[in-house]
Amino acid sequence: MFVYLLVTLLCLLLLHNYWKLRNLPPGPWGLPVIGYLPWLDPDAPHLTLATLAKKYGPIYSLSLGSVSTIIISDSKIIKKIFSKDVTTCRAPLYVTHGIMHGKGLICAEVELWKDQRRFVHDWLRNIGASKIGPQKKNMEILILKHTTQLIERLRIEGKDGPIDSHEALRHQIGSLMCELVFAESWSKDDKTWNDLLEQQEAGLKLIGVAGPLNFLPFLRILPMFKRIMSYLLEGQKKAHQIYQNFIDKYEVALSNQACLENNYSLVKAFLEQRNRLSNKEPSAQFYTHEQLRFLMADIFGAGLDTTLATSRWIFLYLALHEDIQTKVRNEIQMIINDRVPTMDDLNSMHFTAACIAEIQRIRPVVPLGMPHGCFDAFEIDGYIVPKGSMIVPLLWSINMNEEQYKNPHQFNPNNFLDLDGQFCKNENFIPFQAGKRMCVGDELGRMLLFLILVSVLRNFQLKLTNKDEASTCGDIGIIMSPKPHKIWFKQIHE
Repeated sequence: MFVYLLVTLLCLLLLHNYWKLRNLPPGPWGLPVIGYLPWLDPDAPHLTLATLAKKYGPIYSLSLGSVSTIIISDSKIIKKIFSKDVTTCRAPLYVTHGIMHGKGLICAEVELWKDQRRFVHDWLRNIGASKIGPQKKNMEILILKHTTQLIERLRIEGKDGPIDSHEALRHQIGSLMCELVFAESWSKDDKTWNDLLEQQEAGLKLIGVAGPLNFLPFLRILPMFKRIMSYLLEGQKKAHQIYQNFIDKYEVALSNQACLENNYSLVKAFLEQRNRLSNKEPSAQFYTHEQLRFLMADIFGAGLDTTLATSRWIFLYLALHEDIQTKVRNEIQMIINDRVPTMDDLNSMHFTAACIAEIQRIRPVVPLGMPHGCFDAFEIDGYIVPKGSMIVPLLWSINMNEEQYKNPHQFNPNNFLDLDGQFCKNENFIPFQAGKRMCVGDELGRMLLFLILVSVLRNFQLKLTNKDEASTCGDIGIIMSPKPHKIWFKQIHE
């Protein structure tokens, strides 16, 4: 009798698991414990996942180590899923959760995320990083100040031939982000600045190397991964000490009622918001020095890394396609000529807008998108997404969809132009993602890309000495960046 009951229970358990699997999206089988990780190309995971999307469709599932993963390669489904409250948490990744502790903005969740996203959104709008508003002109002026310095550096360093623009771009975009976050910037040789850059770049590289730990936390007992985690945490500690020095300085200034009216920094806005809140208000608990340090790191790092990578892709593709570069320059000459450019000009510059969009399409800096998690199980298109799953919006597959774009691997700004040559938005194009956690700094990103492009093409003709040697494959880490290359920034007006 006991054996009969045991067999019956086992059968019911198997049926239960079978039913659960039936309701999961289809996908490849993996090995016990490690799942599909052995088949995931570490140098091009987006290509592996895109190949699976062609086989299993726009929604499929697989296991990456201990993480149940749902891959979405349809923009409409992404918009639908990411508009739900249940998907506003972050993916259950060991390294990022262990390092970020749920602080800042990128890894924040629930009420902390809601409050801090609202705060950052309001701060960006107040400093002019918005489509409309009284401070928009001031933001344009600030960006143009840094593009002027960029032009001068490219002119000096490139006078004798091709150069890698990475350092010049990194310094000027980074300097702008420093002004926005800290209200300070430094020369390219300053120790504080170089310490910040060192910690930023080391963190990006090490998080990439530590990728397997996200899915197989038990690897942390191995010496190599122990060292990586130790380096990451030590680097974070050093960077946070720099951030704390800024916080301490602002605390002293605010306590002495020093004049900070012209200071638009994130630090000042955060501390002033804290001072406005009563201790009885629920959100007061979020305005701590620890939270501010993580927030400073998020805004500085995200603004620098994504804009730097996209700008480098823009320069590379325009150097590879000089005919398209000439069309953009002609449009700049026709619409702006010699006056100071503004973001309003972009509304009349349809080919330039299409060119920027096409570069974001063909080389998205986050080809895997920003993965989400889910607080609870939910249903989508007849499938069940289990609680605690990681949801990956596979932007690469969306951007390379042959049904949406003819010859998707070919650089063609006409993908974003209608028959009358007018810029047309494509509902499948989501470079800043979609839903409740879409990039809060999307408008600042658009401003930077446009004003950098206009400033550079007004002054230089971009040329490659050997186009056949230029690679457009990219290096994959947290973001996808161009491989090292040199461009001749040939001055137009001597």
